[in-house]
Amino acid sequence: MDFLFSFLTDWIKQELIDAILASFNGIFNSVNNQIGEIAVNVGQTPEAWNSDIFDMVRGISDAVVVPIAGIILTFVATYELIQLIIEKNNMKDIDYAVIFKWMFKTFCAVFILTNTFDIVMAIFDVAQYVINESAGIIIGTFDLDIALADLEAMLADMGMWELIGVWLELNIAGLGIWIMTICIFVITFGRMVEIYLVVSVAPIPLSTMANHEWGQIGSNYLKSLFAVAFQGFLIMICVAIYAVLVQTIPAADNIHAALFGTMGYTVLLTLALYKTGSLSRQIFSAH
Repeated sequence: MDFLFSFLTDWIKQELIDAILASFNGIFNSVNNQIGEIAVNVGQTPEAWNSDIFDMVRGISDAVVVPIAGIILTFVATYELIQLIIEKNNMKDIDYAVIFKWMFKTFCAVFILTNTFDIVMAIFDVAQYVINESAGIIIGTFDLDIALADLEAMLADMGMWELIGVWLELNIAGLGIWIMTICIFVITFGRMVEIYLVVSVAPIPLSTMANHEWGQIGSNYLKSLFAVAFQGFLIMICVAIYAVLVQTIPAADNIHAALFGTMGYTVLLTLALYKTGSLSRQIFSAH
């Protein structure tokens, strides 16, 4: 009878160990997949992410927004010319060099307006280069085989009830990973929608760049573009930090404390991801 009970206990323990190892594999693979998907999603320009949406936004911008931007540019250029002439003793002392300066500034403003999308895409190309270069380093820091090397031996020394507790804790941690996955999806896709919205009105703020007073609108707009472009890099850094922290779970002396720490890391990551937008704006001083 004791032999049967011992055999049954050993069998249950082995099944629990297999289930725990499978859960660990699922958690680690989920984190790996999230890092890879984020590198792909946030590392793409608006045109590459969804060409159909980009073409629609560009078409609307060219047909509707650019004419309005042209009117604004004409008003700003005329207003600046009048100011330059009046400043010279009410037109009694006209400096023709100022007129040539105005012509050059107006030419630059028209050039910027007619090449708005090229300028906008150049910003996202720079951000994409930074993200793609860092993606290989970030993904390479997470090794599943190393993380799980000594875990099975640690589990073999545990009792059956302790293994049941670890299995339940892992399921709770898996739920946290699933919630994190939804948050990452919402943030990364929401960021792309925000990019399309910002890009659609690009000609209007850029049409003010030639004027000293109105040029702050265009400058703040460019800062906002840099902020939303490099938000993807901050998102990747957040997930990479989380991946390194989770990687220490199997090597921890107290696996229960490590699992509860993982739940705390998951909550922290979710909050950090939601803060990447405002943090990026603070870094680039975008209003």
